[in-house]
Amino acid sequence: MAQVKYSKEHEWIRVEGDIGVVGISDYAQQQLGDVVYVELPAIGKKVTKGGEAAVVESVKAASEVYAPVAGEVVAVNDQLTANPALINSSPQGDGWFLKLKLANKGELGDLMDEAAYAKFVAGLS
Repeated sequence: MAQVKYSKEHEWIRVEGDIGVVGISDYAQQQLGDVVYVELPAIGKKVTKGGEAAVVESVKAASEVYAPVAGEVVAVNDQLTANPALINSSPQGDGWFLKLKLANKGELGDLMDEAAYAKFVAGLS
């Protein structure tokens, strides 16, 4: 089973070998409300840990999606352009944003596992 880690900015990354699939958490999509637009990065773009990787707009606000780790964008979820609501209906499934070739797997150690993230989110309410 792939390992999933979370950032304090509510991004998740599912690691499959040296590739990380990145999206936003269920908590984040609930805070955003109905997503109406997504701006995805170009394939080949290099992102830094904590740097902007994508933009998501909802009926409430526009927000950056930050890279939980550094890497190079190797794929984007083109389905989101035509159907940004996938982020609301399946934030940790079909609503993923991009895939990164990891620059430094060690950065994953700075992220939270599912239990730690659940505790972090519970402390926000």
